[in-house]
Amino acid sequence: MNGSRIAAVGHYQPAKVLTNEDLAGMVDTSDEWIMSRVGIRTRHIAGPDEPVDELAARAAAKALAAAGLAPGDIDLVLVATSTAIDRSPNMAARVAARLGIPSPAAMDLNVVCAGFTHALATADHAVRAGGAARALVIGADKMSDVTDWGDRTTCVLVGDGAGAAVVEASEVAGIGPVLWGSVPEMGHAVRIEGQPARFAQEGQSVYRWATTQLPGIARRACERAGLAPEDLAGVVLHQANLRIIEPLAEKLGAVNAVVARDVAESGNTSAASIPLALSKLVEQGRISTGDPVLLFGFGGNLSYAGQVVRCP
Repeated sequence: MNGSRIAAVGHYQPAKVLTNEDLAGMVDTSDEWIMSRVGIRTRHIAGPDEPVDELAARAAAKALAAAGLAPGDIDLVLVATSTAIDRSPNMAARVAARLGIPSPAAMDLNVVCAGFTHALATADHAVRAGGAARALVIGADKMSDVTDWGDRTTCVLVGDGAGAAVVEASEVAGIGPVLWGSVPEMGHAVRIEGQPARFAQEGQSVYRWATTQLPGIARRACERAGLAPEDLAGVVLHQANLRIIEPLAEKLGAVNAVVARDVAESGNTSAASIPLALSKLVEQGRISTGDPVLLFGFGGNLSYAGQVVRCP
């Protein structure tokens, strides 16, 4: 086997939906204010009895079922999250226990909003190097746990959820080379800090960085896959907010691609946002098996990671 591929995807969101009208009753905001600034209408919020590992396991179980695999077929579990409360057992081990995966390597990755694409690259490398046969790659975050619900600049953004992918060896590479990096000196622009931990960001700095620096980086990720942006059938950017997604996608130049806009219904779910949006595009039939799709995560640490994958 010379490569790896995504065999199947799955996603999960909590049942509770928080609308802009609900938020207007909590802080000084309105549907018009939220829509004009971030383009988000609703978001899903997990309850106190729905920890991060439960969100992750539900999405992973759907991906396993879609791939026609049993838990014993998995030997690597990677969970991208920045909202795990406990340090040990990690989320990956807890997911493995929930699903009955017998003896996997189990690791968490914290690269915040770019976590899933970092984890997907790590799984790709492990499978191609022979370190794993099949991996579960999960992005899961419970942003509601780290949100100041009195801060209207951040509480309107966030949602909870999880998305997952099964990665397996393939004769033809279905996951392209990753392009990843960071701007450490600007890492303070997106933070989850303090006791209790709270999400905060410097919105204007993040917006300028995302809309001016990232289009060129995303194009380079396409080049590494041997494709031009016009060749893409889908673009799944980190679902930060529509005011970042739309100009970034336009500057990328993927004129023939379906651009994921799940943020409007789900909010910013951090590491979950890319697999969640990808799984919905597949479920809705908006992209087809074998289609080239750019996945591009960015955000916390001012980290980024992108790769072109073939749709499962």
